[in-house]
Parts: sequence; C-alpha cells; structure tokens
Amino acid sequence: METVNIYDAKTRLSQLVDRAAAGEDVVVSRNGKPLVRITRLEAAKRRVRFGVLKGKLRVAADFDAPLPPEVLATFEGR
Repeated sequence: METVNIYDAKTRLSQLVDRAAAGEDVVVSRNGKPLVRITRLEAAKRRVRFGVLKGKLRVAADFDAPLPPEVLATFEGR
C-alpha cells in the first residue's frame, strides 16, 4: 500500500486511480497523517428478479400428499 501526500495525489490522480483499479490501495495523507484511501470498488451484486418463471411452472394439486409406503420405506432405509 503506497502513501502519497495530498499535493502529489492532485498531480497524479489518474495514475493513482489506475493503480487502485488494478487492486492496489493508495493512502493519501496530509502532513504525514493518513486522510483517505483510494481503493477499487466491488462489482455490484446481481439483483434478484421476482416473477421470472411466472406462468412457466405448474404445481400438482397433490404435491403435499403423503408418500406411498414403498417410497417412504426407501427413504427410511427399509
């Protein structure tokens, strides 16, 4: 992580931004005291779109009915 004073940061801002975009953090300081950090932003998270499959799926009327005994026996290891 490089530390630059605020005057150098003003004159080399585009270089510092390029370095930050490449993954390197840059700290800007004034009178030797750190003030801010220039860092790369994370990619935006994908938004969830509700209703994409609306009308494309069908749920059977008996989807919550008890399982037949032979299928239940298989799940229970009998």
